[in-house]
Amino acid sequence: MASFDYDLFVIGGGSGGVRSARLAAAMGKRVAIAEEYRFGGTCVIRGCVPKKLFVYASQYHEHFEDAAGFGWTVGESRFDWKALIAAKDQEIARLEGLYRRGVENAGGEIIESRAELTGPNSVRIVKTGREVTAERIVIAVGGAPNPHASLPGHELCISSNEAFHLEALPRSIVIAGGGYIAVEFANIFHGLGVDTTLIYRGAEILSRFDGDLRRGLHKAMEEKGIRIICSDVLEKVEKTAAGGLVAQTRNNGQLSADQIMLALGRDPNTTGLGLDAAGVATDQRGAIIVDAYSRTNVPSIFALGDVTDRVQLTPVAIHEAMCFIETEYKGNPTSPDHDLIATAVFSQPEIGTVGLSEEEAAKKFTDVEVYRAEFRPMKATLSGRAEKMIMKLIVNSADRKVVGAHILGHDAGEMAQLLGITLKAGCTKDDFDRTMAVHPTAAEELVTMYSPSYRIKNGERV
Repeated sequence: MASFDYDLFVIGGGSGGVRSARLAAAMGKRVAIAEEYRFGGTCVIRGCVPKKLFVYASQYHEHFEDAAGFGWTVGESRFDWKALIAAKDQEIARLEGLYRRGVENAGGEIIESRAELTGPNSVRIVKTGREVTAERIVIAVGGAPNPHASLPGHELCISSNEAFHLEALPRSIVIAGGGYIAVEFANIFHGLGVDTTLIYRGAEILSRFDGDLRRGLHKAMEEKGIRIICSDVLEKVEKTAAGGLVAQTRNNGQLSADQIMLALGRDPNTTGLGLDAAGVATDQRGAIIVDAYSRTNVPSIFALGDVTDRVQLTPVAIHEAMCFIETEYKGNPTSPDHDLIATAVFSQPEIGTVGLSEEEAAKKFTDVEVYRAEFRPMKATLSGRAEKMIMKLIVNSADRKVVGAHILGHDAGEMAQLLGITLKAGCTKDDFDRTMAVHPTAAEELVTMYSPSYRIKNGERV
């Protein structure tokens, strides 16, 4: 029987890596986890968590404005970027400590170094040069912002990583991209008083979301004062004599700004990882290819989370880690369930969604019912804000199952989590109709839309 230094060696200290290491160590396995930067991964250190804190910060100027409609007189306000950064850093440090202690308290060993594969069962600790062996290896190194290296002047631009650590808040910014990262940061910077322009090559922002929500958010963002340029790209970025930046676009001339942010997708973080030495197969984007149980083509090596380019969401990586533990250490083969994942875009207003968009459902089913409501939320009646909410339910007429639910408006993400349970359970529109409304709430619209707004038969609206 082969003898190894560890039962499990995890490369990457993000959500998926830490969860797999902690659970395995708690079972008495000899576990080590290596991380070259900070524990917590993209989500905790430079992703979801600090971004949501920034979202909260950026909303206060509207809260102050809305207060007048409810009888409040708010005095002069000002924003301190450095104070926000300091508070954010303190919270991230606290969370990182929790991640580290979780592994250590379970009995796992933390290695603060980059680790690279040297074979199917061996890893080199870069900081010391030491090579160790493990019966099983988990790769959970996540992804990294696409630097768009083909763009002349890309080195002058920032990514979402640097956006969390800017020395000063820029007066103006151009954000290239139309996905959720680009859209969220456009709203964040605008809310903090930055002159913001979003430029996207597609015809409409948020390409994978329901069309009504895409158009509704686009309109709301422009009404707030965010400039959105679609069907265009940056062709060159240069520094000006005054120290600013100027970008040449293909169709709209030059755009000048203090900062230019590239939010053009994320790539699997596999460069220099030693995959070739271990014989691990990757796809054309560099993502590690895995089967339904997160196994690579090398029996001793597994991969979790964004590095596999399956679904790039933190809860998915955690779920995949738990399935790995069930399969490999508990004798209970469990495949991650990637179907009907509820998601949110923390734009302003928010998007919450689960299941098929109207467009997807029209292609999949011959007869679709669409229930749609657009209304002014109750809070806006006194604040005077013109922002609208949109709610949609997509129903397969054949079996009455709700196959998609989509919300644009305040707290959409919170509602999407609960709708995720409902759709996962296979609830029908009749189940929604039998459910009593909670009044007065925006969410009650989800159970009071009794008649379809329209139907789609064979792909055509009728």
